[in-house]
Amino acid sequence: MSLAITTDGVKSQGAGDSPSSTFLKLRPPRRGGAKMFGEVTLLTGPALLVFVGFVIVPIVYAAYVGFFKWNGYGPLANPTIANYQRLLTDPYFWQAVSHNFEIAVLSLIVQGPIALIMALLLNRKMKGRGWLRVLLFVPYVVSEATVGVGWSLFLGTSGAKSGAVNAFLTHIGLGSWAQAWLSSTWSLWTLLFICTWKYIGFAVILFLAGMQGIPEELPEAAAVDGASYWRTQWHITVPLLGPTLRIWAFLSIIGSLQLFDLVNVIWGFKTAKLQGIDTMATYMFREGRDAQLFGYGNAVAAVMFLITLIVALLYQRFVLRRDTEGALTGGRD
Repeated sequence: MSLAITTDGVKSQGAGDSPSSTFLKLRPPRRGGAKMFGEVTLLTGPALLVFVGFVIVPIVYAAYVGFFKWNGYGPLANPTIANYQRLLTDPYFWQAVSHNFEIAVLSLIVQGPIALIMALLLNRKMKGRGWLRVLLFVPYVVSEATVGVGWSLFLGTSGAKSGAVNAFLTHIGLGSWAQAWLSSTWSLWTLLFICTWKYIGFAVILFLAGMQGIPEELPEAAAVDGASYWRTQWHITVPLLGPTLRIWAFLSIIGSLQLFDLVNVIWGFKTAKLQGIDTMATYMFREGRDAQLFGYGNAVAAVMFLITLIVALLYQRFVLRRDTEGALTGGRD
């Protein structure tokens, strides 16, 4: 006599029992659709309400306020599309948009390869590896305001060859290398350097976390076959790191489109326009809040959100689709 486990418990199986009737059944009975809907609503309802109340409603309201010439006081009256017409025809706004996309593309080109090489090196066993990881990650956890003030002291004021960097170059006899690092000539590259210094630690830690999910047997098998270390990384580690790389690129792009703190602290929202480093967020702050044109500022915020949403949806559709399709499961039996 043998035992068989069914959904009702353990029962004995005699010689004459049919194997098909006493076979191991692990699948629980299917729950009703109404019950499952209730469970999903109960679990996701609070988070969904918070998301709608603190994200969706403010966005919709900002787009609505954008139809009024409102200075922040009094009721909303006389709706008009003048704010959106001005926004879409203002060359300074589109110049700010181009700066955001330039930073996004350059960040991917510069930060990606450097962070990947550093992650591959730090993934190897070496003395002091933990301390190096901490040192790389420290700039990321420092606030943007602190970073902006610090680099302002290093680089000096806009349009002037001042600051600690130029003083050091002059002290060591390289005064000819001194530049007005915050001027329009160097502003974009200076901002790219500061962003790379601050955010590359996050990319390195993210890549290192992704490498922990790669089976150790694959590099070991490649080493047995005679593949060099870097050849193994290029043909095994980097391809398997693809999902992590794509997620990092997505976060980097969205962060670049919302860039505000560093530009505002280092250049100021007024000087940023003169030095050719204006972003959508600094444009919104200057032309909306500082000018007391809150209706126009809300219109800028709504368009800024729309641009970011379109970029996110396109990236999801054409880049992240392979990852999300592999993660989602259907309801087939």
